Amino acid sequence: MTTQQQATTGEPTGRLAITLWDFSWYTQAGPGEPFADLDRAFAETVERGFNTVRVCAMPFLLFSGRVQAPESTQVQGLGGEFGQRTRWYNVRGGYPLDGRRRLVELFEAAARHDCKVIVSSWEYQQSPSFADTDTWHRALAAVPGPDRAEVVAEALADLLDFLTERGLADRVAYVEVHNEVDNCSLVPDDGVTHYARLRGPLDRAVKLLRSRHPAVPVTYSLGEPWPDELDDLPEQAQIAHFHFYVYGVLGALYRAVGLGHGTEPAPRTAAWPTPELAGMLRPDAPAFADHRPDEPWRLAATGIPRELFYAHDWVDPDRWDLWLYENYAAHRQAMRETLAGWVDSVAGFARRRGIPAVLGEGVVGYTPLLTRFEEDAVGKDIAEFVVDRCLAAGFHGVVLTSNAAPHHPMWHTDGDWMRRMNARITGGRPGAAVQTVTGEDQA
Repeated sequence: MTTQQQATTGEPTGRLAITLWDFSWYTQAGPGEPFADLDRAFAETVERGFNTVRVCAMPFLLFSGRVQAPESTQVQGLGGEFGQRTRWYNVRGGYPLDGRRRLVELFEAAARHDCKVIVSSWEYQQSPSFADTDTWHRALAAVPGPDRAEVVAEALADLLDFLTERGLADRVAYVEVHNEVDNCSLVPDDGVTHYARLRGPLDRAVKLLRSRHPAVPVTYSLGEPWPDELDDLPEQAQIAHFHFYVYGVLGALYRAVGLGHGTEPAPRTAAWPTPELAGMLRPDAPAFADHRPDEPWRLAATGIPRELFYAHDWVDPDRWDLWLYENYAAHRQAMRETLAGWVDSVAGFARRRGIPAVLGEGVVGYTPLLTRFEEDAVGKDIAEFVVDRCLAAGFHGVVLTSNAAPHHPMWHTDGDWMRRMNARITGGRPGAAVQTVTGEDQA
């Protein structure tokens, strides 16, 4: 049985106040970069009211045995200015990555600062694009599609063994088989419904992890919910972990400038950049044909269209934000209704399964690094709406926004807002019953 705690102001609830460190904790760790000093990064995290970091722990690279000489990996950017004004891809690199040592340093620092770690993997998405060679990327691709979830789960189980041997496993909040299993190549698309296709591979992967580490909660993370299909999800997960990127007005801007959503291919137009995007570009923007990574495989490893990199790297941030502000009113109500529906549907799903719900990423969508729409008044209003709705629905963990992390500009400008919002999460306002869970509770 799970333990129920009544959330009252001032009483600890065990809720997770999450900041998304993703793979950046090892790809932006060079001299002077946000994660060069993990103790400082954790100190800033705690000072802003967070108690949990969510990371790619590199399980396939470090523990699958399928990547030759993983300890010789070097971190490298995508090449020149490519990705340098794009969130998460603005990696400079130029330093060695001893992944196992870095992992120990992360968990030791988490222990010193009394933080938890959500262990995940972005390896079938972006992580390998920042290595100096394509060895990691090719090793992932070589695993047959139906076997990938179990291979990553086996590597995660070995990772937990590694942490247990060093007395660090108590820092693990829970383990995800992979980030957004519905939106990556971890599970092949066999033509059945969106969630039903996940059942076999993820059932096997979660069972494997639970059998080897029954005290650690295990799940998989999912992108934006498909409410009508939630009950098709595999039964074994012990956390209902979802991401809420509403897009709305941002999606309208993407369409106006000829982009797809997130990782969707850009729509083909007679001329690209479109006139709308051309009018937003910086005066020093190169021709689209000239803006490329230094090696073609890196773009494939990101899963992101080159058009999106071009737009995010070369758009004028003020013009981008101005378009969003001028058009937001027409989308405001629909965006809030969508978010409310997602929160309520996931909360209902979690109650039916008897497991906690967690919002692991959100809230508006993927914006250029130097834009401020999500960080300023409108974006904060949307984020506060989601946080309060999640708390009222009994969520066990909430991220404020995916941009509230050391490698995003708002980390240094919006600390007071983060402290105030995280106090709502960890202090229990507005008040709701919440759940804490261990893997053994649901064995």
